[in-house]
Amino acid sequence: MSDDPETARQIAELASDDRPLLVLDVDEVVLEFVQPFMRYLESIDLELGLATFSLFQNVVRRSDRQKVEPSEVAEHLDTFFAVQAEWQTAAADAAETIARLSRNAEIVMLTAMPHRHRPVRRAHLDALGFPYPLLTTEMPKGPAILKLRGPDKRPVAFVDDIPKNLLSVRDFVADAHLVNLMSYGAMRAVMPPLPADIAVADDWKTAAPSIEKALGI
Repeated sequence: MSDDPETARQIAELASDDRPLLVLDVDEVVLEFVQPFMRYLESIDLELGLATFSLFQNVVRRSDRQKVEPSEVAEHLDTFFAVQAEWQTAAADAAETIARLSRNAEIVMLTAMPHRHRPVRRAHLDALGFPYPLLTTEMPKGPAILKLRGPDKRPVAFVDDIPKNLLSVRDFVADAHLVNLMSYGAMRAVMPPLPADIAVADDWKTAAPSIEKALGI
């Protein structure tokens, strides 16, 4: 099952695979996001602060320091996704590390973004050396990963920067190995505390060993 019917449709198109499953968020995990988005906002005279762990509550106008309404931030984010190839680069060591893991595991990228941006993101990931299947979702990620796992209890690992996404997966796939990875480490200072059973990694070099152990590869 999946709460998002379009995500379920995308999952149904995937070829069957019984290898251990590694599901990866894209922004801040596979691609740099926070710093490129900061630069994008600066180009339109806006600024993202780090007062709280919230993308939509911390944008101000550089000219007068007035807060930008979340609805307007959402519009800027939507525009950013449309031109992401001009701003986003691969996270450090991501391409090499994921390629190594893909020799013995099924890799699927699961990104929380409007479905209409999937073709642009697909092309950009391909250009950066990430040819793995890409799913988009506009709903919580837990149901999608439960469906991706399939009926067999194969090992599952999931890497994401957002606590609520990791917790969603834990609710649906209780034995999944969960890893919190953030390319822009400064966000950790304002991030809510993580449960003890979620591994924390500062980069791909530190994330890989625990993933390999959890997946048995």
